[in-house]
Amino acid sequence: MRLLPKDKNQRVVVQLVGVVLTMGALAWAAVPFYDWFCRVTGYAGTTQVATAPYADSEILDETITVRFDANTDTNLPWTFRPLQTHMTLRIGETGLAYYEAINNSDHSIIGRASYNVAPPVAGSFFYKIECFCFTEQLLEPGERMEMPVTFEVDPAIATDRDASKVRDITLSYTFHQYGTPEPAPAAQAALDSAPATTRTN
Repeated sequence: MRLLPKDKNQRVVVQLVGVVLTMGALAWAAVPFYDWFCRVTGYAGTTQVATAPYADSEILDETITVRFDANTDTNLPWTFRPLQTHMTLRIGETGLAYYEAINNSDHSIIGRASYNVAPPVAGSFFYKIECFCFTEQLLEPGERMEMPVTFEVDPAIATDRDASKVRDITLSYTFHQYGTPEPAPAAQAALDSAPATTRTN
């Protein structure tokens, strides 16, 4: 039984379509794979996530300084900044820092923050326990919000061949516009049922 058309041109077309579909599938799979790879390895400064502080984690006598950086996408009319410039704590100790966001526009906006740490080699040792970046943030017009991030630096950083000299880490966030909230059903129904008006001079 022939699986390909007899005509040579038709076979070429079928093969090209197969190549395009395969490339499309690989491109689609590459995004979640790359995200998973970054999270597991800390590649490009991607931080790790912990569900709770390590109760049995060793706290070293050595200290490390974490600096806080904030940026906003040019299309997002928010003011976004850290409420502290840096924090020095013992390696393995749990830290708590705050960021501030203000919606300077006249409409509600949903934002979401992307993040990384520098130097990138520290990414696999920097654990975020709670963070505003895990979910979208809704700010109403003129609203101000303080947003916490709880984190730890894994004591294993002190003995790692590549990261043992790191004693200064910068945690950086960039807020992007994620969308605008949908009108509540009751409000939308009222808008839909409102009589049409005509403009007169």
